[in-house]
Amino acid sequence: MFSHVFVGVTDFERALGFYTALMDTLGLELRFLDRHRPWAGWHSAGGQRPSFVICRPYDGRAPHPGNGQMTAFMAPSREAVRQAHRAALEHGGRCEGPPGLRPQYHANYYGAYFRDPDGNKLCVACHGPAED
Repeated sequence: MFSHVFVGVTDFERALGFYTALMDTLGLELRFLDRHRPWAGWHSAGGQRPSFVICRPYDGRAPHPGNGQMTAFMAPSREAVRQAHRAALEHGGRCEGPPGLRPQYHANYYGAYFRDPDGNKLCVACHGPAED
């Protein structure tokens, strides 16, 4: 369905540190990194699309997170949700909802919500039952 998701950042190196830690916990692979542009993109292991890209906005203006906009990443387990949330907070993120069940979505929805250092809202969710 998606080619890529693009998120604007103000401080590329700070954002790169944040997203590298987050993507590592989710097993997502760095597809490209160009500090001169600057931009970086990740994708699922062994895949090419969809990709998630961070970059300073092309028009040179400051990025503006939108109310009601969020990017959600799939996690392979509830433990991965907890690890991703922890990594996000340790690398400058801000909690918007700790890891936990959200039965209002469905019985097995386990997610965590946070903002990156630029204020972009993110989610990491696992849709499977609890691990044994």
